[in-house]
Amino acid sequence: MKKGFSTIMSAQFFSSLADQALLVGAIELLKSTGSPAWQIPALGPMFALFYVVLAPFVGAFADAVPKGKVMFYSNLIKIAGCLMMLFGTHPLLSYAIVGLGAAAYSPAKYGILTELLPPSQLVKANGWMEGLTIASVVLGILLGGQLVGPHLAPALLGLELPFIDTGIDTPPEAAIASIVFLYIIAAVFNLYIPRTEAPLQPLGHGLVGLVRDFADCNSRLWKDKLGQISLATTTLFWGVSGNMRIIVFPWAAVALGYTTTQASNLAGVVAIGTVAGAVIAASVMRLDAATKVIPLGIGIGILVTGLNLVTNVWLAVPFLVVLGLIGGFLVVPMNALLQHRGHNLMGAGRSIAVQNFNEQACILGLGALYTGMAKLGLSTFTAIGIFGMIVALTMYRVYRWHQSNLKHHGAEVARLEALARCDECH
Repeated sequence: MKKGFSTIMSAQFFSSLADQALLVGAIELLKSTGSPAWQIPALGPMFALFYVVLAPFVGAFADAVPKGKVMFYSNLIKIAGCLMMLFGTHPLLSYAIVGLGAAAYSPAKYGILTELLPPSQLVKANGWMEGLTIASVVLGILLGGQLVGPHLAPALLGLELPFIDTGIDTPPEAAIASIVFLYIIAAVFNLYIPRTEAPLQPLGHGLVGLVRDFADCNSRLWKDKLGQISLATTTLFWGVSGNMRIIVFPWAAVALGYTTTQASNLAGVVAIGTVAGAVIAASVMRLDAATKVIPLGIGIGILVTGLNLVTNVWLAVPFLVVLGLIGGFLVVPMNALLQHRGHNLMGAGRSIAVQNFNEQACILGLGALYTGMAKLGLSTFTAIGIFGMIVALTMYRVYRWHQSNLKHHGAEVARLEALARCDECH
């Protein structure tokens, strides 16, 4: 890997670590203040909100400004959201601001890979990126659970600044204050990300021009016979993954009687399986064979529904590892294929913004669906069952869609796969 890759990975690790730890802190903060139960699953959609709203602008911004600077500015926004939550702003609104920073961060962190590395290293780089990101999810959720738990929280609350009353009086507040420093570390790494030789692309003319440009990019990717399938698959996967890391908390509470700290351990278990799946996929999968993993998506939906049958931790741990393993093996090759097609059809930042828009819109939609079911009083088991079946049926439709493309547009699909194979060899 080229010089600077490790710096990008380090910045991404600490930024994502802080995001996940803050999620657990926000969950415990909502619980400790007696907030309605539906507000916990609402954290996912709120985080995704600005990904959807600002999608036409963040991709173009990432292509117009050196991506290291974009990542630095984005981390400053995350710090602001974290401080808002610490000093009394509602957790849903504060986490939405953190999501704003993440929305600006993502096109830069993925886009710089296509600028820094040749196509032959994209699957490997994505394996590292996804593996390290998911490792940060594991550690971030575990860290968040410990920060609000009975061992670390008293120690954090016992730290006093001389002559200053910080107003930090509860475990979730102490946890959130600690997480600010993780974002600062990520911002420092951002300052050392190298400038690539890729030319900067000027912003469109005004808001209307940017929206029109984004709509055109979105349309081009959905019309591409490989782009549409990889986009649909990754969109659904992240829609599931983005909500499952939150849904596991109410599920663990009713199925296993777990506290927030205990449930954070199970959320980390899913991510461990995903890391393993991502590493295996990065080692054995080729870019031109990425579509072969589509049927695994159907299995993810079935396994999510099967979560309702798990009633003890000895079954829960291997079950969640397998769920994560399948997800990791699915997403790495499909994500690499999507980046490859997007990079060929438009700028790297714009293609990632299109990807983020669709994936976060799916998180927003599925999260709103689950939150609505919780607000209507459906049990956690019923809501998870409906959630999982919708995922399985939708992924089956994506599989049938690809089969139809092979049948009616086989020559075009073969040409695009040959292009991917040719580029991967260079």
